[in-house]
Amino acid sequence: MSTQSGPSSPGYWRARFLQRDVAAFRGVAERHWPGADAVLPRLSRSANHGLLWFGAAAGMAALGSSARSRRAALRGVASLAVASATINTVGKQAVRRERPILDMVPVMRQLKRQPFTTSFPSGHAASAAAFATGVALESKGWGAVVAPVAVAVAASRVYTGVHYPSDVVAGAALGVGAAFALRGVVPTRGQLPAPGRPPAEAPALAAGKDLVVVVNRESGSATNAAALIRDALPLAETVECAPADLQGCLEEAAREGRALGVCGGDGTVNMAAAVAATHGVPLAVFPGGTLNHFAYDLGIETVQDTVRALTAGDAVRVDLGRFRPGPQGTDGAPGYFLNAFSLGVYPELVRTREHWAPRIGGWPAGVLAAAEALRGSRPLTAELQGRRRPLWLLFVGNGLFQRVGPAPGRRHNLADGLLDVRVVHGGRTPGLRLLAAAFAGPLSRSPVHAAVRRRRVRLTGLAPGTPYAFDGEVAHSGTELLIDKMPEALTVYCPMPM
Repeated sequence: MSTQSGPSSPGYWRARFLQRDVAAFRGVAERHWPGADAVLPRLSRSANHGLLWFGAAAGMAALGSSARSRRAALRGVASLAVASATINTVGKQAVRRERPILDMVPVMRQLKRQPFTTSFPSGHAASAAAFATGVALESKGWGAVVAPVAVAVAASRVYTGVHYPSDVVAGAALGVGAAFALRGVVPTRGQLPAPGRPPAEAPALAAGKDLVVVVNRESGSATNAAALIRDALPLAETVECAPADLQGCLEEAAREGRALGVCGGDGTVNMAAAVAATHGVPLAVFPGGTLNHFAYDLGIETVQDTVRALTAGDAVRVDLGRFRPGPQGTDGAPGYFLNAFSLGVYPELVRTREHWAPRIGGWPAGVLAAAEALRGSRPLTAELQGRRRPLWLLFVGNGLFQRVGPAPGRRHNLADGLLDVRVVHGGRTPGLRLLAAAFAGPLSRSPVHAAVRRRRVRLTGLAPGTPYAFDGEVAHSGTELLIDKMPEALTVYCPMPM
């Protein structure tokens, strides 16, 4: 009985495919590529264990001027991790293909240390494609920078003789798929729906005419942002102030201009928002701090985003969180928050972070602050909504924070009239309880934590001097606090979706 070996046989087409694959490999090996001998082997070695891409991510995070750069770097590394895990656990085990024979490859191209794993698919190509795709999904600009390097790394694997072309193509396809699979679990910021905010009337201020911008000269990247503001809005008046003089500068700017501009971090923007709401003028926010949560939830990541909104007169109304009594020294006036109000371990974390950030940088200071805040801490005791209980943390957000990954992220609606209240109950394991609360997300309940929506929160029975934090600032309480909202109290310039 004869074995079928014609064109209809699967074995026939597999043999033809392998022949073409080997022929393509031989064509690359026999062809002279000007300048490639000095570049591609080194590039191939630099990508071992993902070191090239980790270095690229660190460079993007350090050199990038916006949160988009940091998100792109993080997504690139995460996509690479997913691709590498898939390759090592499934890909290499599924098809045990031998490496190409090196006789056809010139010695000067060959790697000094040959890989010992199977050939199909190419892990280097998968990592390169995953990183480049992940970066591009968050930032097209950085994606355009990284893509040629990724293509070169993938090509180097054939050039140095460690992979057949089909290994590289399959690896690249797997890497792209890993990046998109990750996006399905953790959406990019561009995938998230536009925040629901009621539109507001505000004057269109072309070139910044009648706009006064107050810059906190000691806030994050405000100094660099101030130069960009002057270039983009030549008719605007820009005033740089020390933190101690900010309140006076903001009050004067609100009286002089048709709109109030502010450049700084969340604490600076908080102060400007209270002044703008009091004087009834629209607020233009230029991100210039370390985190810029409020600006990012408005869709503002760069100075140009705000300039575009100012030129078009695009603005929205947003809620303003309020707590009473306000901080000491405000003569009984309420305090306000744009992002969040909190008690418990978080105020101590903020205080420690602010102490160390100028010396070691924001993110390392945050890690150190978290460790210090949890070590040796005791839960505070307070009566919350009529019930006395120990608490590790009370978080009150101005609007419902949507879940992006394992922790609260962006707010989709800045004028929903609601407070996002999250409580971590007292116990012996603050770290585990805080972690459980972060992974649970909004609108959840357990013996460890609770997350609910409220329009107001009343706290009584506090120990006088209990620290609390609002938009990154720390103050101390009396024996009770009432937290609520002023619906649609603030008009803010906001770029409309393009």
